[in-house]
Amino acid sequence: MGTDAPTERRFSATSGPVHPEAKITQRLPETQLARLGVIVEKSPDFVSIAGLDLGALYVNAAGQRLVGLNGMEEARAAQPIDYFFPADRAFVEQVVTPAVMKNGSWSGEIRLRHFKTGEAIPVIYNCFRIDGAEPGEPMNFAAVARDLTERKRLEHELERERDRLRLLLALNNRVVSNLDLRGLLRALAASVRRVMECDAVSVILPASQKNKLRIFALDFPRGRGFMQEEILLPADALGSVFRTGRPWVGNLGGDTGFVPLAEALAEGLQSVCFMPLLSGKRVLGTLNLGRTGASAFTPQDVEFLTQIARQAAIAVDNALAHQKVTQSRDLLEKQTSYLQEEIRTEHDFHEIIGKSGVLKRALKQVETVAPTDTAVLITGETGTGKELFARALHDLSARRDKTFVKVNCAAIPLGLLESELFGHEKGAFTGALARRVGRFELAHQGTLFLDEVGDIPPELQPKLLRVLQEQEFERLGSSRTIHTDARVIAATSRDLKRMAAENRFRSDLFYRLNIFPIAVPPLRQRPEDIPLLIEHFLAKYSQRMGKKIDVVPREAMAAMTRYSWPGNVRELQNFIERAVILTSANALHAPLAELQYSIAAAGETLERTEREHILKTLEQTRWVIGGPNGAAARLGLKRTTLLYKLAKLGIPRKKV
Repeated sequence: MGTDAPTERRFSATSGPVHPEAKITQRLPETQLARLGVIVEKSPDFVSIAGLDLGALYVNAAGQRLVGLNGMEEARAAQPIDYFFPADRAFVEQVVTPAVMKNGSWSGEIRLRHFKTGEAIPVIYNCFRIDGAEPGEPMNFAAVARDLTERKRLEHELERERDRLRLLLALNNRVVSNLDLRGLLRALAASVRRVMECDAVSVILPASQKNKLRIFALDFPRGRGFMQEEILLPADALGSVFRTGRPWVGNLGGDTGFVPLAEALAEGLQSVCFMPLLSGKRVLGTLNLGRTGASAFTPQDVEFLTQIARQAAIAVDNALAHQKVTQSRDLLEKQTSYLQEEIRTEHDFHEIIGKSGVLKRALKQVETVAPTDTAVLITGETGTGKELFARALHDLSARRDKTFVKVNCAAIPLGLLESELFGHEKGAFTGALARRVGRFELAHQGTLFLDEVGDIPPELQPKLLRVLQEQEFERLGSSRTIHTDARVIAATSRDLKRMAAENRFRSDLFYRLNIFPIAVPPLRQRPEDIPLLIEHFLAKYSQRMGKKIDVVPREAMAAMTRYSWPGNVRELQNFIERAVILTSANALHAPLAELQYSIAAAGETLERTEREHILKTLEQTRWVIGGPNGAAARLGLKRTTLLYKLAKLGIPRKKV
């Protein structure tokens, strides 16, 4: 066949039914194709010629390269509609082809398809209808497409750069005045994720717990739930970044020399970038970016993220400083309020008075242990002055300039004791109308004195043990862990060792409190101190009542010295105050007849009354302790508290 012989090709329509006047068979001499190729072959753009039924007759070399074809044979083998990206083909059939048939041309942006990779190629597409010279001659169509890939890339880069500059400007404006750290960092994470085109962005800060980190802010719309705000991470998860203060960029997994975040691996993150938030040489936290693909972060990305991290560090530093000042101010206000209340409440006596040998030995122990932070258990009968010993321990310690906070565990209702010690959040329970700071928080860096610690109910003892061991706790209604550096001094008039042996007090808590025991001697063991105490209280109450009493009759002094004082110093103090009230002359008129009665007997009577009341209630409920109709509910106690009282009062349980 000669070169001028016509080439016959048959094409099937791809954009709908063939026009009734269209010829299905197109004939175009090869010589004419060659001449046409000379004209367009040197064009850098995609050029194609097709017949009315859209069968491709010619695609120039530049066009073949653009869409990944090797020669005219491959170009002619493909249907023309296949040249377009699949998502755009419906648009070609419904808009482009009808427009060319009706108006003679169409121009606009569209996407071609790369035959090898399947990727979309953005182009400016110009399509023209070429009518035949004579009526009835077939129409042809020419298309010229200019590749927009580089222009789109540059536009995308320009838009990214604009977004980055906007992000830096917005962040710069917000860090100065915005002290809502979490809200700021959440917004930052969302903006960085969008601008950097990654899957996850988080900010990690050191947690209050030792050797722990916390995900403070997170933006991860398609996360699987392994990474969430507030979860704790081991400190070595980002150890190299915190240790060196330098970014870490790379892929997770494998032998990278980096301890990966298990949560990040579980989320399917591969390429990561960890940026330190630096304040001087101190690492405040990290800004972390992750992608599920292996698309690495470039040096240009790290350079930009360094600027973001610098601004974020300022925000974190400002917010933490503000938070610290606010917390210090709130704590100072609470401590001031507490101290003012303490001033309004008169102490039993202002100093330890006495010269007896047993008292001096106890004070020597105070002098020995005071400079340490060791827990001390002060034991002694009621009224011996255990609180004065606790205050002496505080005053002789390095914490003397900090707060001395006391809690009488026996004087606070059992249901409120936990709130009193550890505080509560607003709404933690009925009646919790505002957040309350607990005594452990108030005593931070100071001393907490737990008086009558033996009266702490069993259900509260594990939480107290945890504070003593870990120096951390949570407020009621909160999951946030609070650290406290409070030295604990406990006191009791009970035999805790015996209670522990009888399972009425946790043995591990007893041993933790009893590291350094100090026994305060009862007044009957130090009779030589009684005259000194009488003179002290006489001077105190005489001055307060505006009386001049400077004589104590010899027989009164002898009687008071011989008396055993079962209520100890407190009983003596109250007795002298009453005597001063009764005295109208300069000689003390002491009601010595009262010394025949024993306060201990009164205490035994009170305990016996409580025991009888509990037994009566148990009989009424047929010894059912729990439940809405049980004895605990009738007595207004928790079930565990009632069980504790049964053991304390020696009431054996009956089987129902």
